[in-house]
Amino acid sequence: MRRAPLRLTAAAVLAAASLSAGAGAAEAKGGNDREVRTSGRCTAGTTWKLKTKTDDGRLEVEVEIDSNRAGQTWTVALADSGTRVFRGTRTTAGRSGSFEVERHIANRAGRDRITTTARNPHSGERCAGSLVF
Repeated sequence: MRRAPLRLTAAAVLAAASLSAGAGAAEAKGGNDREVRTSGRCTAGTTWKLKTKTDDGRLEVEVEIDSNRAGQTWTVALADSGTRVFRGTRTTAGRSGSFEVERHIANRAGRDRITTTARNPHSGERCAGSLVF
């Protein structure tokens, strides 16, 4: 029968399309374990990713900065609907030249607008991203 290869091909095309679609757009997963992700580029090509998901009644918020250069110092801030939930300094490390900041915060009533900013004071590069959860 020729149908099985056709189904696999159609599934592969759909999977590839879903991977390439929406780069930079927030993606939400359904069900009880909701998750929203978004990503983008900073002013000089460094990439950022922002993710929020539910975790035991709270929100797990994670930001990743990836410059591909170890040893860079960045100032990072996270906010939930305008309320700062983190501000600190992180240094890129490892072969990937990246770092992550993860925080567990209260899941407030209504929609949460999670924002992040990061700045490399040495180079002046800036990153900014947001999502609605």
